[in-house]
Amino acid sequence: MTVPGIQLFSSIAIISEIGVDMSVFPTAKHLCSWAGLTPQNNESAGKKKTTRISRAGAYIKPLLVQCALTVCNSDKHPEIKSRYLALKKRRGHKKAIIAICRMLLTAIYAILKNSEAYNPNLYRKVVSIPATRAFTVEQAVAFVRRHGFLVVDSDGVIAS
Repeated sequence: MTVPGIQLFSSIAIISEIGVDMSVFPTAKHLCSWAGLTPQNNESAGKKKTTRISRAGAYIKPLLVQCALTVCNSDKHPEIKSRYLALKKRRGHKKAIIAICRMLLTAIYAILKNSEAYNPNLYRKVVSIPATRAFTVEQAVAFVRRHGFLVVDSDGVIAS
């Protein structure tokens, strides 16, 4: 129950689905695949046909989705919410939620395998601004051009 978004009923349901003996699954990736949180691999002759998640885990997957939605809407765990928002921006809501479900299930696997509590420091991403942010004029012009702007001097002439 130390995993974010997992309460009493959820923890009982998850334990009843996967059990407490993690020697059945060699890695957390195997558990995620068993729960249906990994993409299918339907490829033939070099053509990818589908990358949807598998239909496995009919009971545990919806439960983890509800837990992931809860933790993504909460401000108690900023490491998970920031990861969700970053993924949502690039991949969309549904894929981001499945990624958070996989992250939660991986944390559950580590907790059951090592018999230790959830550690949020493993998921924190350090976003620190460099102490010195000095640009030369040439670097500033290159930066502005790289972001799609035209550089014009005070007379209105485009600078080269």
